[in-house]
Amino acid sequence: FSLDLKSSKKSVQKVISDWIDKNDKYEKVIWEFDITAKRIISWLSNHQLSYNEGTRDYKLMFDHMVQKQANHLINEIKNSNNLENKIIGCSAIILTGLSYKKDKIYLEFGLNFLKKIIKYSIDNQGYLKSRNIQQQIFYLKYFILIREWFKESQIETPEYLNEAIYFLGQAYAYFWQNTRVDLLFNGNNNSNNPDFDNYLKRLGYKFKNDKKDYCGYTILQNKKICLAMDTGSSPDFKHSKNYQSGALSFELISNGKKLISNCGYYKRINQKLNQISKSSAAHSTLVIDDSSSCKFSRNEDAWLLKRGLKITEKKFIFEKNYWKIAAAHDGYLKKYNSICKREIEFYPERMLFIGIDKIFRKKINNKYKFQIRFHLDPNIRLMKTQDNKSILIELDREGWKFTCDNYEINIDNGLYFGKKNSYIENQNIFISGISNNNEESIKWEIKKI
Repeated sequence: FSLDLKSSKKSVQKVISDWIDKNDKYEKVIWEFDITAKRIISWLSNHQLSYNEGTRDYKLMFDHMVQKQANHLINEIKNSNNLENKIIGCSAIILTGLSYKKDKIYLEFGLNFLKKIIKYSIDNQGYLKSRNIQQQIFYLKYFILIREWFKESQIETPEYLNEAIYFLGQAYAYFWQNTRVDLLFNGNNNSNNPDFDNYLKRLGYKFKNDKKDYCGYTILQNKKICLAMDTGSSPDFKHSKNYQSGALSFELISNGKKLISNCGYYKRINQKLNQISKSSAAHSTLVIDDSSSCKFSRNEDAWLLKRGLKITEKKFIFEKNYWKIAAAHDGYLKKYNSICKREIEFYPERMLFIGIDKIFRKKINNKYKFQIRFHLDPNIRLMKTQDNKSILIELDREGWKFTCDNYEINIDNGLYFGKKNSYIENQNIFISGISNNNEESIKWEIKKI
């Protein structure tokens, strides 16, 4: 742990030499797939320290060990169920091929496998099939890393890799560079994207995306306010490992601070918290009868979609003094004969949001209860007014008022998973009621005070 880029070549090479002497033979923990891949990348990326000016015997030992580990990755990469690990492994194999050009098998295998991953993960429009924001950024990081290795090796970058970086870069601009906030939809957590921004700037990468609707999300914003909504259909079950059933959920950002949030995602599959974070109740959206709009089933080491949903209509308006996002989904159609629709309007001059959540029932079999939750950042404070008709929201130095005249509103405790694989308590505002009509229309307002 005392080593860094300022360490001497002798010190670094001594550590590597000792490691090789001790771990030359396969041991599961030491040769774990993703750890082995990262080790190869670390050794070869820092060749000025790890290789240059080494003795002849050291270099022979180093070369042999790198290729031995790369062969292990080639043998194991198809058995890995983790797509991110496949990307890391593929990157390590490609780097090995660029470093040892006489052994063409590494570069050829790595590029062919990379092409398969791109074809499997990215659709014809350049969208990631999983709709996972974090995964899109992860892909972009490693694809740019591979591209830079090609530049350093003075070998032409494959066109399909350049094309993938272009589309992933557009997604990065849309979700992060335009908003500067981590949007907690479909597997996303709070990130260290500012560090990646500095890396991109240093390498001369610039991405731009002025669209308001992209990849199944609608984002409207000005200098002060950002309104983001999940307006996309659920992915195919093969790409649903980290999908969350939060259709029509939304987030509001005021002056760079989250006003309305989703709960985030708990990634560890073997934990009950993973299932909780996948539920519709963990999102700022409507829930019928305490059930999610999508159904998941256990498949080996992941909860995959058993029944998804489709967006049945969608439109938006973005004008200087009036915004609107409207969308509907069929996630409750099969079980409750119901279509859910959400409309959110924003009046910038009045700093007023007006939302209407509608439930359209195809036929009435029986009554059922519904809830609409509005999750909040853990740092936000809430207070219910004495008349029980409004809730005051304290956001940093801003004050907002939530109202819903015709339905009961309350404050409830919840869990926030914004930080990866951890949780803390937060609060949410929720509207509740019983539906026995052909059409239920629930109007609510959020106004700055």
